[in-house]
Amino acid sequence: MQQQTHQEKRITRLGVSIQRKDGPDKTTGRTRYTDDMILPGMLHAAIVGSRTAHGMIRTIHDREARAMAGVRGVFTGRDFPTLVGLYLGDKPALAVDRVRYFGEPLVAVVADDERTARAAAATIRVEFEELPVLHNPREAIRPDAPLIHPDMESYVHIPAILPEPGTNIAHHTRIRKGDSDAVFAAAAGDGTEFVLVEGEFGFPPRDHAAMEPRVAIAEIKSDGQVVIRSSTQSPYGVRTIMSRVFGIPPGRLTIQVAEIGGGFGGKAGIQLEPLAYLLSRALGGRPVRVANTREQDMVGSPGGPGLEARVKLASKRDGTLLAAEVEFLFDSGGYADYAVNVSRAAGYASTGPYRIPNVRTDSYCVYTNHPFATAYRGFGHIEMGYAVERALDLLAEKLEMDPLELRRRNAILPGDTTPSRNVLDPNTGNLRECIDRVARHLEWEKGTFQGPDESLSGGDRVRAKGISCYWKAPAIPTFTDAGALVTFNDDGSVNLVSGAVEMGQGIYTALAQIVAERLYISPDQVHVVQEVMTDRGTHDWTSAASRTLFMVGRAAIAAVDDAVTQIKQVASAPLRAPEEDLEVAGGRVFLRDDPGHGLDLSEVVLGYVYPNGNAIGGPVIGRGKYIARHLSNIDPETGEGRPGLEWTLGAIGVEVEVDRRDGSFRVLRSVCSMDVGKVINPALARGQVVGAMAMGVGYTTREAFHFDNAGRVLNFRLRDYKLLRYGEEPEYIVDFVETPQRDGPYNARGLGEQGIIGLPGALASAFSRAVGVQLARMPITPEYLWEQMRREKEKGAS
Repeated sequence: MQQQTHQEKRITRLGVSIQRKDGPDKTTGRTRYTDDMILPGMLHAAIVGSRTAHGMIRTIHDREARAMAGVRGVFTGRDFPTLVGLYLGDKPALAVDRVRYFGEPLVAVVADDERTARAAAATIRVEFEELPVLHNPREAIRPDAPLIHPDMESYVHIPAILPEPGTNIAHHTRIRKGDSDAVFAAAAGDGTEFVLVEGEFGFPPRDHAAMEPRVAIAEIKSDGQVVIRSSTQSPYGVRTIMSRVFGIPPGRLTIQVAEIGGGFGGKAGIQLEPLAYLLSRALGGRPVRVANTREQDMVGSPGGPGLEARVKLASKRDGTLLAAEVEFLFDSGGYADYAVNVSRAAGYASTGPYRIPNVRTDSYCVYTNHPFATAYRGFGHIEMGYAVERALDLLAEKLEMDPLELRRRNAILPGDTTPSRNVLDPNTGNLRECIDRVARHLEWEKGTFQGPDESLSGGDRVRAKGISCYWKAPAIPTFTDAGALVTFNDDGSVNLVSGAVEMGQGIYTALAQIVAERLYISPDQVHVVQEVMTDRGTHDWTSAASRTLFMVGRAAIAAVDDAVTQIKQVASAPLRAPEEDLEVAGGRVFLRDDPGHGLDLSEVVLGYVYPNGNAIGGPVIGRGKYIARHLSNIDPETGEGRPGLEWTLGAIGVEVEVDRRDGSFRVLRSVCSMDVGKVINPALARGQVVGAMAMGVGYTTREAFHFDNAGRVLNFRLRDYKLLRYGEEPEYIVDFVETPQRDGPYNARGLGEQGIIGLPGALASAFSRAVGVQLARMPITPEYLWEQMRREKEKGAS
């Protein structure tokens, strides 16, 4: 027994690729999502979306819909005028008086079944008075631009968000570090010692294209209890906002979340829940299901923001970066949602992972007449990173320096400061090691350009490599928290309850491994409750920002430690030993110096019973919590503060092949090296990074909304909105660096989003090298490459 216990302790449960807890059910179709739920007496809603991008609502013709058999009600924005918002209350559940983007929900038809609701919705016609359309944020910030939200001054918002009434600016983040004006003035007057570059870059909005469209089911019980089942990443956030806006006491409001089929930030915040609740309230509390079609999910609900950026850099002749001047114009679309915080996060990370002593950044969240934007994987860092990495390539070209060496020379290190003047502590990862590993995997030293020659299956094909670096810290409130509960079963196995939402990332499996490691038991003995209910779970800010493993992992460890303390308290009496002499491991509690003298946990965790029937203890319930430490708000004038919990650093390199005749291409290899602190589950970690890289390839090369001159989205169906298909993936190489994050759970830090952040910059660098033109726009399609080569050829001929 003694030998077995010591062996059990030596076996680590971390760094091992155990099978996912949810794997069998998901791969066999047994997982039940919110959309699979059928409630007694449930009604179904169908939404009518706007077919104009900006206009005043003049007439809604709904008489035929109201007269249809089985229709229980037809509702418009005037029935529900309350404004809702995550940070800025600017959005009604249904458009009131005007529409602000193509696809905006206008009318909700509720019927006994979904078919009837959709049939009735199809009969509704809406007349508009068309208004001028703002097509991009630069157009929208002009002084004479029409106002998309003329009533902005009346909107409720949190103190950290700074809207500018009388404009289309929903938020403005200022970063002022050092004296960039002085550096640029000196550099402009001395071209022998300094080098200046400036570039403008941009791309349009896009969709998350999560496998599961959004859905919410709301009902009001006879006792007034409101229950909302939703495919949300933010059950506690939804509860908070619904309570505040509609005056529902939090204890009378329960949000239930099953596993969700992909989120990527698109299911954070608050989405269909207010409409579902309002419809249920209007119909006597009956359950009402509001479910997006794929088309509604793409344009009616929020997508990812677009960006127009300008980046100016100054360096010494040896490549040492001295100053950056940055302007970001984030395209928020018709409403603010998460985009105000996305632009804020991009602002305080606006240099990328580089040491730049003088920084001036203005990051704006701007209303346009595009579909509104929310969080998107990377949360502002993917957009910011693309612009900064493009500017670095311009600088490398002007310096005639290897772009990899330029990045390595300026890589941020512990002791350096972020744009918000926060000093990076010794936990900061090793970016230079990540760069070096990418270089080795890509064989960078063998050259970054090859061809054209016959060895590449055609004399017009060339191959090129590109590299970029990235960083990301969770963009979270200063009070972001997580909780966990540990209970035990009769056999001594463990139950873990938390507020974490599973959306494909494998969080339940990783948490099981952390709990198992703390108790020195098999992860098979840890049962993670796979549904979140806000009335019986533990509070958790949101499953987003790549902070769930970090924060819930810390809470789970604390819960186990609390349980262990209780186990020792109970066991000390029958074992006749002080608590400090006891140890818990391998499913037992025993004397540290005499492991054979102990008890199975099954004899203790529900209370110990003496031979004569006397009992002591009772159920062991371990409680754990974690709250972000040392975070602060940023100064509205200078941006000074500490908004980031921990920074994950890394580098990405790619190799592409381009046919210069027509711009067609293949992405051959994608290499990611990331400093993750500690890998908990290698297969899960690789899956997260590979999935992010695949998403990044699509993000860069094809995924984007196309608009007509009236601001209408042309490709709001998956038939036309091109995603990366099977067989189009490159070879993926993932290489983790493990510099311990000392305050993380077993030294781990977040990694869920980071793999996407560097892909646009790396691919743009490689494609630019392949075609001989510095590219400035996304998506980088074959047509775009062909057009850029044609223009460059014409320029050379003239």
